[in-house]
Amino acid sequence: MPQSEPDFNALLESAKHSIVHLEMRDVYGLGDESEDFETWQRTGQRDVDPTSGYWTPWVDLIRHTVARGVVVRRARIISEPVTDYIRYEHAGTSVNIHAGEQVRWLPRRQASDIALPGNDCWVFDGETVLFNHFSGDGNWAQPNWEVCTEPAVAQLASAAFEAVWDRGIPHEEYKV
Repeated sequence: MPQSEPDFNALLESAKHSIVHLEMRDVYGLGDESEDFETWQRTGQRDVDPTSGYWTPWVDLIRHTVARGVVVRRARIISEPVTDYIRYEHAGTSVNIHAGEQVRWLPRRQASDIALPGNDCWVFDGETVLFNHFSGDGNWAQPNWEVCTEPAVAQLASAAFEAVWDRGIPHEEYKV
């Protein structure tokens, strides 16, 4: 990552009115999620305690962001039937919502006519895009992200997110 690029927390802090996150993978590398994922696979129980060591940093970050008046939305494009990872992710999404995010799910077959960016991304105020780069197995690729402020790219990512959001099913209504 070039030194001139802001880090993720700085981008969240700089947002004035909106942050959107578009996720399009069915599997992500587990990294710091591996222990929780293994427990969920074994027991069917997921850590959904927003005060747990696993969740607290994220919950605090999102609550602080939302408290400043920034709307945080996440849309996930998923294949059906869903993967175990998506079931796991769905089981923990209540914490994202508790923190202040709005979340929707869109079955992939309903996204065929949407022009999508090539990578998962975050869009800050419709102007700055942070693209996440993953390897084929869902782990972080190097560099693991890049920031783009080109207006055409920000417009593409924003329009893609809004199209997915408009068709998406609110988390409370989507059953895996």
